[in-house]
Amino acid sequence: MKIILTGSLGNISQPLAALLVQQGHAVTVISSQAGRQAAIGALGARAAIGSVDDAAFLAATFAGADAVYLMVPPNFAVADSRAYHRHIGRSYAEAVQQAGVRRVVLLSSWGAHRAAGTGGILGSHDVEGILAEVPGLALTYLRPTSFYTNMLSFIGMIRAAGVIGVNYPGSTRVAFVHQRDIAAAAAEELTTPAAPGRSVRYVASDERTADEVAQVLGAAIGQPALPWVALTDTQMQHNLTNHGLPADRAAEIADIYASIRTGALGEDYEQHKPVLGQVKLEDFAREFAAAF
Repeated sequence: MKIILTGSLGNISQPLAALLVQQGHAVTVISSQAGRQAAIGALGARAAIGSVDDAAFLAATFAGADAVYLMVPPNFAVADSRAYHRHIGRSYAEAVQQAGVRRVVLLSSWGAHRAAGTGGILGSHDVEGILAEVPGLALTYLRPTSFYTNMLSFIGMIRAAGVIGVNYPGSTRVAFVHQRDIAAAAAEELTTPAAPGRSVRYVASDERTADEVAQVLGAAIGQPALPWVALTDTQMQHNLTNHGLPADRAAEIADIYASIRTGALGEDYEQHKPVLGQVKLEDFAREFAAAF
């Protein structure tokens, strides 16, 4: 199969490209950085250098593809992340339609079923809706849960205060996911025939309480009594802005965590739980300890 991947050599696209090449597919990886061309080639993939907000470039790259994997690259420099997501989503929709692509797997997020109250995930909700308007498309929304790698942001707080502080309590049960499990699910979807229409696939690796997260990570870094401390939404926002995040982005992140606390973020996931992936919290704890 001829498969096009957005996401350059990111945490998901790199293992996804390697997996698809290993399976014998012809893979093209889109990157905005010409300096990534050699590394993409080393994976056995072809590099297409250009911007995802350039619909003409995308349409030319997508031409003849059997399947396309779409994700919105993170951009912390933009003032309005939701507007940014809509802009990239429209670029993707235009390119997919112009190129006649019939199979798309979109990296979205759990909580994307909601139109309000989920902070930074609202952009994913919008992109899902934009692509849903493309006629004749076999479209899968790949909705991973909370990324293990988000826990790396706890390192500074642990070093400074000896706690993990987030605006949901330690008793909260959360579904977490590793990028390798997302890549495996994406590869399966991209290479499996699908009829026109929309489908949703959740991806999760483990389900644990926040207190268990603190215990497992603490044990991995030699701090077995590491506590999980529930912050207020305001405290969470202040912590984030104090570490350099713009106020709007800090509010979006605090809203995401608040929606975990209320259960709003995971309500649809709870009704459509997937088989859990391979990478458990204890596995990620070794990566966390290495970064710590």
